[in-house]
Amino acid sequence: MMYPSRKLILGAFAAFAALGTVHAADQAPAPAKPTQPLVPPTFAEVSYGPKTEQVLDFWQAKSDKPTPLVINIHGGGWRHGPKEPLGGDKRYIDRGISVAHITYRFTPANPLPAPVMDAARALQFLRSKAAEWNIDPNRVLLTGFSAGGCTALWLATHDDLANPTSTDPVERQSTRVSGVMVGAAQTTIEPENVRDWVGQRALDHPMICNAGGFKSNDEAIKAIAKKPEVARLYHEFSPINHLSADDPPMLLEYGPLAPEKQGDIHGAAFGVKFKEKADAAGVKNCYLRIDKNEKYPGFPGGGKAFIEMIFSH
Repeated sequence: MMYPSRKLILGAFAAFAALGTVHAADQAPAPAKPTQPLVPPTFAEVSYGPKTEQVLDFWQAKSDKPTPLVINIHGGGWRHGPKEPLGGDKRYIDRGISVAHITYRFTPANPLPAPVMDAARALQFLRSKAAEWNIDPNRVLLTGFSAGGCTALWLATHDDLANPTSTDPVERQSTRVSGVMVGAAQTTIEPENVRDWVGQRALDHPMICNAGGFKSNDEAIKAIAKKPEVARLYHEFSPINHLSADDPPMLLEYGPLAPEKQGDIHGAAFGVKFKEKADAAGVKNCYLRIDKNEKYPGFPGGGKAFIEMIFSH
């Protein structure tokens, strides 16, 4: 099944480059056909941390100057997923933009914070390679679909995770980014909000309970009610709870807005709530596109124009 939101983000990326794992979080369908032939990564299966799952692929654009970097975080509900298949599309590289695709530890065996903090370390690792891989560390864009988009938004809105006193040079790198472009991203994983904003169908998705290492929503909800540390975990890893006026430009795209509380785990109501709070927080460049909804047209010119805006600075 192809969700409308997948079509949306494919269109945005295809305008400039076919990038990202854009599958529904509860499915693992065959890879989508890229609009141009894939090119082999410059570096494949590079370890960015000590865990087996902490690996990335990197495509280096040829340039006399340090290149901007797009990092894609794949979807799959934090439960599964490959780090491609649309990575390394020639149109990014031809425009002097390097590309990285990462993967990470999966829930429920590795509950939060593992998947999100793995992405943070991958970002820091890539910045630590700036000189060696000819990357401009000040021009980094995150992309992702579904749970990958949730992670990208969390990194964009969260305070810098850099530890300047660490003995690990990777940990000394910043996690702040230039911008984010995501599709069908969950902006909260707090069960009560998921149910109230999007509906029971979304809450029933295993992404929500597995995020905390639980096997069922009943188990997760009971733990949240009884254990403050579990409630804090779900609150902490909901991007909407970290919005502030200094956040970078963000473009969120979704399929059509479902009737009230009738959405799924990719429901556009996630984006509506995020956009409302971003505006209230004074975020200057938060753009929301919902298919067939004139109120939320997205960024003028679409994904291509958004990326060009991000990297023009």
